[in-house]
Amino acid sequence: MNMAIEITELRKEFKGFTLENVTFSLPTGYIMGFVGKNGAGKTTTIRLILNMLERSGGVVKIFGLDNRTDEQRIKQDTAVVFDDIFFVGTWSVSEVERAVRGFYRRWNTALFNEYLRRFELPADKKVNDLSRGMKMKLMLAVAMSHEAKILILDEPTSGLDPVARDELLDLLTEYISDGEKTILFSTHITADLEKVADYITLIDNGRIVYTGTKDDLLEGYFIVKGGPDDLSASLREKIIGVVMSRTGFSGLIAASETSHLSREYVLERPTIDDILVHISKAGTDNE
Repeated sequence: MNMAIEITELRKEFKGFTLENVTFSLPTGYIMGFVGKNGAGKTTTIRLILNMLERSGGVVKIFGLDNRTDEQRIKQDTAVVFDDIFFVGTWSVSEVERAVRGFYRRWNTALFNEYLRRFELPADKKVNDLSRGMKMKLMLAVAMSHEAKILILDEPTSGLDPVARDELLDLLTEYISDGEKTILFSTHITADLEKVADYITLIDNGRIVYTGTKDDLLEGYFIVKGGPDDLSASLREKIIGVVMSRTGFSGLIAASETSHLSREYVLERPTIDDILVHISKAGTDNE
């Protein structure tokens, strides 16, 4: 299987925070959701992948190429959309295209204009006059108009209404449909990932907690619930991120630990959000 992204023991030290030996890989032709609470290390990891930060250690390869020694070649094949727009506010949409097209050898003006038509983006509209959703569509139009093989998204759906988010997810699915393109999708809106992601990498406090297929993640855990007197010491040791209330407890438990549970406990399949919340709570409890 060809790998679009291979990260091995990636490390970055800041005062008060360390990205600790991050390792994961993403096969070509798939979408990976990159999830974690705010401050977990998602944006730091993305900036290290793009060589926007000096790393403390580790290796990053994009399509088998080193992201530092082969940076210029890699960036011709990479498109990035951050959570905020960086184009000059007084530029028109057409002026944005004139400003960026010279940076890419395979820039396709016809494709860019097709995205403008599809997104209903007027070419004479000023960036400052665009809504949040329209700005995001402009960034996507730019990102996808130079035949990039990998698209990296950092919180692109933040602030979008449900209709705009659904349109974006359809576009991402279409983008990878040829099997040659790949998406790394960082977001805290995990419901979006349940619709489109093939793989999930979960980061918490600078460390990778899980990386693998979405299905394996969702099938690997249950939410366990019981009454206020049902939580034994031995069970508590197996539960991740216990939440107590007057009516009982709930927590995340590995599927492998459920076979011997009595019928008094309620087991429910978790969402990605459930898993993230309980793992983050467990990390906070251990600090």
